[in-house]
Amino acid sequence: MADLFTVRVTVRGYETDAQGHLNGNVYLQHAEHARWELLRAAGIEQKALLAKGVGPVNLESTIRYHREVVVGDDVDITCAFIFGEGKSFRVEQTFHRPDDNTLVAEVFNVGGLLDLKVRKLVADPREYFRAVASDPGVFGL
Repeated sequence: MADLFTVRVTVRGYETDAQGHLNGNVYLQHAEHARWELLRAAGIEQKALLAKGVGPVNLESTIRYHREVVVGDDVDITCAFIFGEGKSFRVEQTFHRPDDNTLVAEVFNVGGLLDLKVRKLVADPREYFRAVASDPGVFGL
């Protein structure tokens, strides 16, 4: 797990639900933040993708909850993009407590790159990411 890209967040009070747990929608926001941070670490900026006429889209997200997360908890979020041969790709993310590495949640995402003119997914998203990345190794390309 040490070789996976990781972002740390601290849970804030306004991110919790009535039970004091991190709100489910906020898990998705933190997961998206980690995905963008991975892209940024690889040198892939949103403006560069837009200049190529593409933008990332979320096709599906699934959250698996394992443990409670409450105000003040630090959470490390891993992020790994997995490319196949098709138009979409998967992103697998885990949320762990940094002190004891307890798995608190997992987020599984299916995404793609949308051609902004024809409004369809591009055939090979890897090529677009690789074309704009200054450090494609961070991204696994």
